[in-house]
Amino acid sequence: MLKHRGFPGRMPGSDYQFTIRRANPKGVTPLTRRERRSDRKSVDRRADTAFMAALWESFGTEPFERGNLDAGRLSWMFGREVVPAEDPFDPADYEALLVINEPLARAAFPDAFED
Repeated sequence: MLKHRGFPGRMPGSDYQFTIRRANPKGVTPLTRRERRSDRKSVDRRADTAFMAALWESFGTEPFERGNLDAGRLSWMFGREVVPAEDPFDPADYEALLVINEPLARAAFPDAFED
C-alpha cells in the first residue's frame, strides 16, 4: 500500500480521518458511492471540502493511486468528484488509480479550489 507522504492525516482540529496508517489485515475496504444528503452536519461538509482541497493540492488533474487514503472519506466523493482512472477498476485494491473530475469537484466544493 502506497503511503501518500505529505498528505494530511486528518482535518485540522478534528478527528475526521483522511488517511489510514496500515493496510486492513481483514482485506481492503472497497470504495462505494455514498450519497451526500442536504441535511448533513456542517462539520461533515467542512471535512469533505478540506479533503477535496488536500486531494487537489496533492494530485491536481493527474491520476493518483488510492494507497492509504481513507475509503470512507473517498466514498463520499467516489463516482462524482473522484472517479476511476482505469478500466477495469477494482474498488477493493489499494493500487487502484483515481482522478479528480475537476468540473464536478469545482461545482461541489468551490472553496477547495480557492488560492
